[in-house]
Amino acid sequence: MENIAELQHVSKIFSGKKAVDDVSFVIPSGSVTAVLGPNGAGKTTVLSMMLGLREPSLGSVRIFGQSPKHAQVKRRIGAMLQEVSVIDGLKVHEVMSLIRSYYPSPIKLSEMVHLAGFKPEELNKRADKLSGGQKRRLGFALALAGNPDLLFFDEPTVGLDAPARKAFWQQADELADRGKTILFSTHYLQEAEDTADRILLFNKGKIAADGTPDEIVSKLTSRSVSFIADMTGEDSYAADEMVHRMRSVPGVRDCMEQEGRWVVTADNTDTVLAAIFRYNIPARDIRTGQGRLDDAFEIMVSADHDKEAVS
Repeated sequence: MENIAELQHVSKIFSGKKAVDDVSFVIPSGSVTAVLGPNGAGKTTVLSMMLGLREPSLGSVRIFGQSPKHAQVKRRIGAMLQEVSVIDGLKVHEVMSLIRSYYPSPIKLSEMVHLAGFKPEELNKRADKLSGGQKRRLGFALALAGNPDLLFFDEPTVGLDAPARKAFWQQADELADRGKTILFSTHYLQEAEDTADRILLFNKGKIAADGTPDEIVSKLTSRSVSFIADMTGEDSYAADEMVHRMRSVPGVRDCMEQEGRWVVTADNTDTVLAAIFRYNIPARDIRTGQGRLDDAFEIMVSADHDKEAVS
């Protein structure tokens, strides 16, 4: 599979401080990658260097094997940034037609309209009369104007309501199905978990985790087994005995009772299930669970804050 983008040992220094610190990764063709991290983590700086808007202080950035500033590269990329600037005096369809004219092989205007979800009456509105959500959709349409192979979306659904966010990602999925390579940042972690096939998790200018959503969740969060146990009958277990038994199982991190259910967090739920049967624990309504991406994100940020407090 062809690598669309490649960063090698990239750092960006502002006023003596590293906003991006020795970052390396590749983006393969046809992938959908989410770039996540808390504010100030370096993700927006990385995207800006990939777009050729900033120069790296150290290392190299290559898009399609060339500098991001190369004219051939710019023809093959599209970007939807957080701030959408449009020509206020023109109507929506005029803005789209104008931007299309800058490219040698633009996408069809009808496709731009379809993918951005514009209704016929909206196409005749002046750009300065658009609502915030309509401007975001126009920004999306303009990112598609050149029929790009690589798309950058920087916080694309900020300010959109839930139906509009859902519609946006449906159109993004359609682009991915066409073989487009998509790189996006978002503060809506559920969007990343539902949409991306890879996540680059940034923290303090470095890549803190790199993998599929499931891999990152598995790495940073614990699995759990919960059940209801008879604590009063003939085969009952005393609470302290339950805790002792479960905590003696390899890989178990904690065992506690919560709202009538015993919850055992562990690296491997199979070992917990085996222990339940081995110790004849009178368990019923057994459920297994796994953390979510927002749990992993919170754990990473909390751990970093704890380190700062200790130091």
